[in-house]
Amino acid sequence: MKQPEKTLIVLTPGFAANEADTTCLPAQQIFIKAINKNFINIKIIIIAFQYPFISSTYQWNGNTIIPLNGKNKSKLSRLIVWFNAWKNLKKINKEDNVIGLLSFWCTECAFVANYFAKKNSLKHYSWILGQDAREKNKFIKWTKPNGENLIAMSDFLAAEFYKNYKIKPVYVIPNGIDPSLYNFANSERNIDVLGAGSLIPLKQYDVFITVVKELQIRIPRIHAVLCGKGPEEKKINNIINEMNLQNNITLTGEKSHPEILQMMSKSKIFLHTSSYEGFSTVCLEALYAGAHVISFCKPMNASIKNWHIVNDKNEMIEVALSILLNPVIKYEPVLFYAMDDSAKKMMHLFSDNNIIS
Repeated sequence: MKQPEKTLIVLTPGFAANEADTTCLPAQQIFIKAINKNFINIKIIIIAFQYPFISSTYQWNGNTIIPLNGKNKSKLSRLIVWFNAWKNLKKINKEDNVIGLLSFWCTECAFVANYFAKKNSLKHYSWILGQDAREKNKFIKWTKPNGENLIAMSDFLAAEFYKNYKIKPVYVIPNGIDPSLYNFANSERNIDVLGAGSLIPLKQYDVFITVVKELQIRIPRIHAVLCGKGPEEKKINNIINEMNLQNNITLTGEKSHPEILQMMSKSKIFLHTSSYEGFSTVCLEALYAGAHVISFCKPMNASIKNWHIVNDKNEMIEVALSILLNPVIKYEPVLFYAMDDSAKKMMHLFSDNNIIS
């Protein structure tokens, strides 16, 4: 006999505007699909606070998305978004068999979800995903979370959150990937260095360019590719021109998620120069695509094969050279964590007996 459908409500700052929108929070998209795949009796309703910039409910891969069209405005507009979120939560809770609320990031979504869950005796977990673990997150004092309803996406984020708020998340559920998205057998690795992400100061792509410039001294025809868009695009272009790297670094602009995976499968090194990172999805994806990853941020206490953690720019250059100049180095898929496992660990928290069928 078919079991009664249960509903999980997910609250997030944004979500894909349609099924073709692969660039908006791709990891969160893969996570939702993993729940769909592994828990067929779970209905998911997603409330997206700020993006997409529409107000009509729509379907995304069989899941209901309720966009609140906040457009990242402040003050009164944000209060209206919270009011509309509460109104939708009341309606869903009245009509559905709700097992709990999950908020992406411990920010405004967690703030609304936490109070609604308490008022209605529902479970609520907030998944700490990155910047929300840093200091000066005003929503922490408003939400007043305890460790029992906090999930960190990495060991680093759990430690960072404790350092800044003296609250230790009880759970760590790592980021993961979907191996089924990879079908690039025997790709020629004709990209020496790849970078991908938003072109913002946090990502430090000036460091990326400087590293490539130093590598060019030993490898004159080095081929680097940088994918992404953002406010620093003009600045990055100027630095490339100033360093005469127009023939060595290609700026592609924003690429779809499948296109990024394809490029990773053709890359030797994925260079991640971000100054802060919770548990970078692109690094995990690059590892499974067979590239070596070099970054400043170590997400987990345990080391991850082919993920090289460095302390500074000079060490980054040394490690990159040791990889690129090694004729026998292996470029092999490394699977640290599958998103199916992330989904299973998450859904176990929403079951009284830790089993949801």
